[in-house]
Amino acid sequence: MAKMMRHHLPEYLIEAAGLAIFMISAAFFTVLFEEYWVVSSPLARRFFEGIAIGLTALGLIYSPWGKQSGAHFNPAVTLTFWRLGKVHHIDFVFYVIFQFIGGYVGVVLFDLFAQKPFRSAQVNFIVTVPGKPGLLACFFSEMFISFILMLTILVATNIPKLARYTGLFAAIWIMLFITFEAPYSGMSMNPARSVATALPSGIWTAMWIYCIAPFAGMLLSVECYRLIRKDTSVICAKLHHLNPKRCIFKRCGYAPH
Repeated sequence: MAKMMRHHLPEYLIEAAGLAIFMISAAFFTVLFEEYWVVSSPLARRFFEGIAIGLTALGLIYSPWGKQSGAHFNPAVTLTFWRLGKVHHIDFVFYVIFQFIGGYVGVVLFDLFAQKPFRSAQVNFIVTVPGKPGLLACFFSEMFISFILMLTILVATNIPKLARYTGLFAAIWIMLFITFEAPYSGMSMNPARSVATALPSGIWTAMWIYCIAPFAGMLLSVECYRLIRKDTSVICAKLHHLNPKRCIFKRCGYAPH
């Protein structure tokens, strides 16, 4: 166990750094478009935020770091690949721990440099809270977008002709979800992301939704994937694998360990 932890520490640190960068980006662009961008339409503001944050996700997935760790940056994604037998249980535990740490560090760092606009009523630490439609709509919205994102990842990464475009598909979904789904749940899909903003803000409203719905939606995508695919095996747990970076995942179908 100790040997594996030391050997895979770079991947754990990448997962932490990746989510930290994502949170800083999400905070920066939310402040920019909600506090300083002179656009009266909330839909238009969310559209531009979605493009910016989606491009951040795209850059992280195709970055050298993302190519090495697999670019999960989300405990629900890691759990899904663990459920599919592609992630060792030790890697699963430490991926999740470092994802939570990274998300929190990213929020705290941004708060240090942009306290007033980041804590404004409009931005409010970019916390994820249920929208006006209520808790039920929030839960099923989170579950649905998590299901769609993970099903897309599973299908794309396991079709060789589509695998290289997985990051692009994910970024497009993130952009669309921020634009159209955010009014229902705040668009999380990521327990580490929601906890990261709840800790410094003290706002834990309906946190159970953000800790359950993403897991439920992504695990449901596994069952759906098994129904629609004749070959239900998964090649690897990376979102982008056609690169020279090492792979730490179990029974990688792209290259021998």
